[in-house]
Amino acid sequence: MDFIKTIEERQKKENTLLYKVGDTVVVHFEIIEGKVKRIQKYEGIVISIKGSGVRKTFTVRKNSYGVGVERVFPVNSPRVIKVELVKTGKVRQSKLYYLRDKIGKDARIKEMLGPKANARIAASRAANKAADVAEEAINAEAKAANATSEPAK
Repeated sequence: MDFIKTIEERQKKENTLLYKVGDTVVVHFEIIEGKVKRIQKYEGIVISIKGSGVRKTFTVRKNSYGVGVERVFPVNSPRVIKVELVKTGKVRQSKLYYLRDKIGKDARIKEMLGPKANARIAASRAANKAADVAEEAINAEAKAANATSEPAK
């Protein structure tokens, strides 16, 4: 059992969750298509956080062309480059599954304002500084791969 715990501890990310349920976030997620890596941004509302330790996940919901789309991201995944906090939400529940039934303005969440919210957003930006460097490296690698794969005219 100790062997499993040591492996899990090595896979854990350093930064803690800087976002909570109800927050609007942008998840920068690395996608590999063949030999090319690229970063996809997924913006939405965090509707749930589940699990503990290495298995912790969070679910992000967004509306895409009038259709609700949810995606589950592992917190400690190496594919999740960074999670930007856009807006802080003021909610009183740990799971916001009721948003699935809401449409349009009913699906909005009250925004938390004030120094507490500003401090959380600032902490998120500071934590993502190191991830910005990794994201730029992946983008540069993708541009180089695209330049070599395009035939000359």
